[in-house]
Amino acid sequence: MTADLGHTDGGMDGMLLSRAEMTFNFAGARLEPARDREVLGWMMNQFLYGEITGIQIGHWLYQAPDIEAARFLARQAVEEFQHVDNFLRIMTLLGVSPAPAHPVLRFLATGMMGGSWAEHVALEMAAGEGFVLMCFYAIIDTLDQPRVVDILTRAVKQEERHVAFGEAQTMRVIDGRPWLRRRLLGLNLVSLWAVRRLARVMSTRLPQDSPVLRQLPQFLARVVASHELRMRRMGLLDVPLDRLSSVRRALLVAEAYVGKVLGAVVGLLLWPVGFVTGRRKRRLTDTYLSDPAIQKPAITDGQ
Repeated sequence: MTADLGHTDGGMDGMLLSRAEMTFNFAGARLEPARDREVLGWMMNQFLYGEITGIQIGHWLYQAPDIEAARFLARQAVEEFQHVDNFLRIMTLLGVSPAPAHPVLRFLATGMMGGSWAEHVALEMAAGEGFVLMCFYAIIDTLDQPRVVDILTRAVKQEERHVAFGEAQTMRVIDGRPWLRRRLLGLNLVSLWAVRRLARVMSTRLPQDSPVLRQLPQFLARVVASHELRMRRMGLLDVPLDRLSSVRRALLVAEAYVGKVLGAVVGLLLWPVGFVTGRRKRRLTDTYLSDPAIQKPAITDGQ
């Protein structure tokens, strides 16, 4: 695909892409809460896990490049807590319960967790939250449940700010650093692979009688095209994705993962020590399903 690099005037809250460029036309197909409860429950549990990872945004306060970035992260941390409550409320409205996220989603949200500020803003904010935002748009446009749509519509404004921040910070960190640009491009290729893998999981393990879910392959193509456009506008990608040979892609991924592999080896060497001493680090993403705040959320049916 050859992306149109011309910036539009429709970008939301400073995003490099307009909402129209991130929207898929489902041609009137609808998600019905009763018929599609299994599908919706699966989706909401993936979102819930993603928002739990978002709470950990405070970790990056240690690496914020300036006060304004740190202030943005502090505000985002509060918003991520609100999003957790939002999805618990949505699940109550839909009659579904918290359950484990799929391993591929866990890889996308936790396995792709940045090891540096540059990786965080490029992979978790610009790319990851960009993928989530497109899913939010899709649900808002298709779901026959006005109260859920209202909640997601309010959340979208915050997600748009997060994406715009990630885009701006990514452009800032790669300026004059071609090696970092290549590294982030390689990691983004892995993210796209995981998104495709997650879509295959949905198409094989979820009921396909929904007219929305039947359009998943076309929606995926739109997600990939939109993210390609985002990477080009951020300056990570200078040619269309389909012009990157398999060898070039493999080299980019290999270069990106050299540092990550070394870090993983060190982590594996230290893991037994943590296991024996009881000091192995556990995150909220390991424990949230048993947390009282998830099991018995103190939320109301109001705003």
